[in-house]
Amino acid sequence: MYALVDGNNFYVSCETAFRSSLRGLPVVVLSNNDGCAIARSNEAKALGIKMGAPWFEIRHFERTHGLVAMSANFVLYGDLSDRMMSLAAGLGPTQERYSIDESFIGLHGVRGDLVRRSRVIRERILRWVGIPCGIGIGQTKTLAKLANHIAKSAERKPGSYPAELAQVCNLCTLLPQDLDDVLAATQVDEVWGVGRRIAAQLHDGGVHTVLDLVRMDPATVRRRWSVVLERTVRELQGMECIRLDDAPAPKNEIACTRSFGRSVTDLQPMLEAVSEFATRAAEKARKQGSLAGQLLVFAHTSPFRPGPRFSRSAVMPLRRPTADTALLIQAATAGMTQIYESGYQFAKAGVMLLDLAPSAIQQGELDLEEEGGQDRTKLMAALDSLNGRYGKGTVHVASTGATNRASTWGMKQERRTPHYTTCWNDIPIARA
Repeated sequence: MYALVDGNNFYVSCETAFRSSLRGLPVVVLSNNDGCAIARSNEAKALGIKMGAPWFEIRHFERTHGLVAMSANFVLYGDLSDRMMSLAAGLGPTQERYSIDESFIGLHGVRGDLVRRSRVIRERILRWVGIPCGIGIGQTKTLAKLANHIAKSAERKPGSYPAELAQVCNLCTLLPQDLDDVLAATQVDEVWGVGRRIAAQLHDGGVHTVLDLVRMDPATVRRRWSVVLERTVRELQGMECIRLDDAPAPKNEIACTRSFGRSVTDLQPMLEAVSEFATRAAEKARKQGSLAGQLLVFAHTSPFRPGPRFSRSAVMPLRRPTADTALLIQAATAGMTQIYESGYQFAKAGVMLLDLAPSAIQQGELDLEEEGGQDRTKLMAALDSLNGRYGKGTVHVASTGATNRASTWGMKQERRTPHYTTCWNDIPIARA
């Protein structure tokens, strides 16, 4: 038994949690550099605004329908996600964070009325964090994901499903005929793991609803499509094929890249940018317990802007595998100096850590000369602890130029709200 707890329109809900005046209005949250819509309120969806719609194509709704657009505030979203997930964990003994707004909860061994228990957790999240969410319960993770879709749809579109399935849907408690009716009312496109291309093929084959897919023979599905879709069908039939993953596998590569808010032409801001990217990549490597053997740094101009084109990268071998921020910054800045040429308007740069290996299998004290003869593992741990407690960038390497990034290579975030929960100066003040 699994439950999937999923925040409704999560980024928008984070914004409305602190600005109640936005409720009932069409609201979108924009991506990095305010490029396109990455979250929409139900009212914005009703206007026909699609996920990923470019801002320049939908900004006319500001004037005609009162659309409110906001720059992404990922610091705020991450903090509220942590708070939401900590409360969701009370639903069952095990938890897997699937994304920033989704969490699978293992319900094995949990007794009592699961729907009632789920509603208590849902109300607690709404009251303590301000995020509305839907909860789906099923025998497998795929069924829990489907149940979550039904719970949200029943609330957002009254009449699409029975009203008692709104907010919290437990497919395990439905009578066989009621379950068939619900599956028959759900398009196969809504199944977790069925992408657009596979959905089109299923429709061509006469498989239009989830019920149609559930009734297919798994062996036939495997022969005609793939073992992945066969696994999905078996999960929909109640056979557990995807178990809870408490500790995701370490990544084979770690990348940190970003488009600039404005064109960059000079070397110094490029060095600041890749220093920042190397810092973030080093934090990720230490978090998963990996050391990098090589570092790739790249930069390029925009293919959509006039002017000369530039696209170049360099792979910098490291003297020995490391996750030391200073050493990775040193390699990144050396690589950027190597590939940089004046006369170009750079639009994006990035850093990628390659040849990752677990730190536990490294031989360690082979050569510490490049680090001044000292092991700086504890120093890096202290750095991560401080930045984790007081916010990213609280302690940083000077080469990042963190104090003036907004005027050079930083993202364009003209509509960003304050960091309400992570910055003392941004804490809302209630006045009588």
